[in-house]
Amino acid sequence: MAQPVAIAIHGGAGNIRPENLPPEKAQKVRAYLQQVVEEGYRLLREGKMALEVVEIAVRRLEDAGYFNAGIGAVPNERGEVELDAAIMDGHSRRAGAVAAAHTVRNPITLARLIMERTSHVLIVGQGADSLATLWDLPLRNHEYAPSEVPWSYGTVGAVALDKYGNLAAATSTGGISGKKRGRVGDTPLIGAGTYAENGVAAISCTGQGEYFIRSVLAYDIAARVRYKQLPISEAIQQAFRERLESIGGQGGVIAVSPSGEIFLYFNTPGMYRASIDAQGHIFVEIFR
Repeated sequence: MAQPVAIAIHGGAGNIRPENLPPEKAQKVRAYLQQVVEEGYRLLREGKMALEVVEIAVRRLEDAGYFNAGIGAVPNERGEVELDAAIMDGHSRRAGAVAAAHTVRNPITLARLIMERTSHVLIVGQGADSLATLWDLPLRNHEYAPSEVPWSYGTVGAVALDKYGNLAAATSTGGISGKKRGRVGDTPLIGAGTYAENGVAAISCTGQGEYFIRSVLAYDIAARVRYKQLPISEAIQQAFRERLESIGGQGGVIAVSPSGEIFLYFNTPGMYRASIDAQGHIFVEIFR
């Protein structure tokens, strides 16, 4: 039998309810999520590597303007946009990340280039901006998300399994609206908001970043799978209950297993999410 492929994406978890998301807007976001996940699945079926596909999927979400990432990112307390992103290759466990970047349009692409072109994992602030310029990446126009879509803010992420058995994860965010200048959340911290390891899982988190950092949640989930031999679904629920919720954290996680099972878990009213599993079943939802 051919090696299965699978992909899941998210656009953030939070107080997302039917009463604060009008039907026509919910339909627009659902359609976009479906478009992105179907493109990712097609690329995986065509033989693209999981690492490339999660970057492409997150770049699409950064470019949407619907989410708190890329061109839709929310400003900090000074009215500036500071972008965080991370990507991880489950095959090599190499990773790249960027934090507090101001100028790059697609921080997820910058994160991947940091992984591939430097010996570093995480580069921040002006250092990240200078690399974006050096590598001639598209830059932001410094306009914020259109005023008609403030209802859709949320961190974005993707996880994938390719036909070669490789896992990868990617996450991107603008962080908390009105945050202190220089604040960094869980998204670019490997093991907190993003993690991938072949044979274990690929994980992307969204929610209150400080709690995910304190919980080291993404790696904690992977460790429960690796060392306790738990199914990913059980590992996620345990980690949320024992590590995140025990200190007051809220948010969500998407994960894919080495066999192409998809897990979409959150403890908030809603999470923008879409997936196509190893059997080709597509799922797109916003609310519980």
